[in-house]
Amino acid sequence: MELIPLELTLARALRIGTKDSIAFVGAGGKSTAMFRIARELSPPVFLSVSTHLAVPQATFADRHLVVDEAAPELDLKEIKPDGVTLFTGPWAPMDRISGLRLDTLGKLIAAAKERSIPLLIEADGSRLRPLKAPAGHEPNIPRNVDQVVLVAGLAGLHRPLIEEWVHRPELFARISGAEPGQTITAGHISRALLHEQGGMKNIPMGARRVVLLNQADTEELQASANFIASQLIPSFDAAIVSSLIRSSASKVSDVDASREKSETESRKVFAVYEGIAGIILAAGASARIGKPKPLLTWKGEPFVRHVVRTAQQARLSPIVLVTGAEGNLVREAVRDFSLTIVENLQWESGQASSVRAGIKSLPREVGGAVFLLVDQPQIPAILVQALIQKHATDLSPVVAPIVDGQRGNPVLFDRSTFPDLLTLEGDTGGRGVFSRYSIDWVEWFGVEALLDVDTEEDYRKLQAFSM
Repeated sequence: MELIPLELTLARALRIGTKDSIAFVGAGGKSTAMFRIARELSPPVFLSVSTHLAVPQATFADRHLVVDEAAPELDLKEIKPDGVTLFTGPWAPMDRISGLRLDTLGKLIAAAKERSIPLLIEADGSRLRPLKAPAGHEPNIPRNVDQVVLVAGLAGLHRPLIEEWVHRPELFARISGAEPGQTITAGHISRALLHEQGGMKNIPMGARRVVLLNQADTEELQASANFIASQLIPSFDAAIVSSLIRSSASKVSDVDASREKSETESRKVFAVYEGIAGIILAAGASARIGKPKPLLTWKGEPFVRHVVRTAQQARLSPIVLVTGAEGNLVREAVRDFSLTIVENLQWESGQASSVRAGIKSLPREVGGAVFLLVDQPQIPAILVQALIQKHATDLSPVVAPIVDGQRGNPVLFDRSTFPDLLTLEGDTGGRGVFSRYSIDWVEWFGVEALLDVDTEEDYRKLQAFSM
């Protein structure tokens, strides 16, 4: 049976689970993103705000409940578990609805988690500007949220740093290094997002941190977004490039619910950039060739050094080296590199034990892992980067090179495959889970992706590569 790839929705890009609570801050599409995700997720879904909400936006929800914050408990037992339910405070002046206090939102988060219902919270205001800097009292993020999504509107890129494009331009100038009235560059946006009093402000410790670079409506803006994203990782766990609303040359604002429903065709997630780990498998006994493969030399250096350097050049992080047989000698060969070394005490049971050891060593925030074989020192970093870029465009579970119709190495596995990889046994590598997932192929024209060194004849073939 052919496995059909999943659509890269915003909810999938954010990796939202049924028990997750997500706060949206920043400017340039918070409401649009929140309401869009609410419809992408399987119901029921809860929405709320810690700031004011425009009255028309409340009509997007299937149900709007005004919370009595004076009540001692927040009882949700009578809430019908279907559709999208919005929880707010009472109506406020100027056609607005007031948000909930942080302590009330904390209770709502706990109640939603208990019922396995995702909760989306708008926790910041921007006065319909694409960019902003937070005031002293902002953003209002509950301390127990699982994820914070910082939105930045690229409609403000290459615009003057004035009130028309930036909410609180004087504060934005201070955190970005720009001068008032100066043209806003990608560097200014990056610095503002990374500043402790800017994009990093009030994000709870332990919460997943994601930047949504929205309004990337042209190829030029998408290229700028890709550059900004490269500056944000690993300070943020992920950076998403999107175009969620149809923009024009005029100021871009968060759209109301009615316009949101009519512009489905204009929404797109272009890329999801996350930290991708590199796992180098170097634990085997090299029985067929009769000597430790990690220590065989190519171009004057041991294989293992070439593979570690490839992982570094491809910007894989963290880099994990799994050792076993000849572990002390392998570690000595890479003592001057910065990497994590994991000793696989079960290496004799087969490659699956090294796969499991590598996966178990990874931090929870990585988006995936590239498995690099120590007997392939000739693999170029550009091939690894091609796998990473392909994964960023659709979060495919498995991405692999294909050469003349044959699968090559290395292979990238999305984090969604990790539980299955941990079940592998014996001398089976990652190919043991291929039948369970759709595979994205990267066409490659170098035969080096098909060669691994198992025998003396393979070793002689390797010497022919002059890369």
